Amino acid sequence: MHTPQGPMLLFSKLLDSCYSTRNLHMLKQLHARMIITGISRHDFIRAKLVSSYSICAQLHEASIIFSFTNRRSTFLYNSFIRAFSSVNQFSGSLSIFREMLRAGKPLDRHTLPPVLKSCAGVPALWLGRSVHVLVFSNGFDIDVANLNALVAMYGKCGDLGSAQKVFDEMSERNVVTWTAIMSGYGMYGRCEEVFELFGRMVGGGVAPDGLTFTAILTACSHGGLADKGVEYFRMMKDGFKLRPSLEHCTCMVDMLGRAGRVEEAEVMVEMMDAVPDDVLWGALLAACKTHGKVEVAERLAEKIYARRLIST
Repeated sequence: MHTPQGPMLLFSKLLDSCYSTRNLHMLKQLHARMIITGISRHDFIRAKLVSSYSICAQLHEASIIFSFTNRRSTFLYNSFIRAFSSVNQFSGSLSIFREMLRAGKPLDRHTLPPVLKSCAGVPALWLGRSVHVLVFSNGFDIDVANLNALVAMYGKCGDLGSAQKVFDEMSERNVVTWTAIMSGYGMYGRCEEVFELFGRMVGGGVAPDGLTFTAILTACSHGGLADKGVEYFRMMKDGFKLRPSLEHCTCMVDMLGRAGRVEEAEVMVEMMDAVPDDVLWGALLAACKTHGKVEVAERLAEKIYARRLIST
């Protein structure tokens, strides 16, 4: 790919700015200007446009430009694969990866993590194992991001033995690594393993983040351990000074609702900073129905109706 000169260099830098800020409005304005000037016909600029539209989750536009691009670089394929994976269009992501392999493009360390995420999303454990081979054959087994993606893929696909093996053999681990292995165990109700891993992580000096606590709370919910969930929720807020997100609150409401502690879940919704969404309200109303909490359900219906009136 040739280095851009003159106006192309300017537009290239402006597109980089759109990419880093995900500014779709600015991107569309630039694209229109480039069509007028004719610069948009250059493969270098087309690659930048595809990447920029992809990062803005505008996959239809990115696909059209991609189809007209003759020189498709590894960076371009990586951007496109990641874009589809990021919006959970996993089959599309894997289809582009297959096209990349057919085109004989070299892989780099950024190629395979979103591919592994897509393997988990389908799910396709057999394909994930094939990608595992590519990780090692291309020398990416020293890259933490690739190994983290392997741990997450195996965990989500239910092959906890392979997830643990990759985890155990890693010479370097970060918070993403620990969260990935905890998420795998948590999805299948293996709560004791999750708690033990959390203790090892914190004991080793790795600070948990919001995603770590999402994994723990999900495990508590799946395992029916409401008291443990409340304990970790308080630890997140008071011990680690992390602000609960909507996802954390939804986990708590679901967990308390399953345990029949519907009034406690209602109080949590009232006190939380995040704005409740339909998923959270649905979890709470389902718990009311399961446990026959008619009065709570009526109060919730009034609150939901009032909030919707305000929002309109």
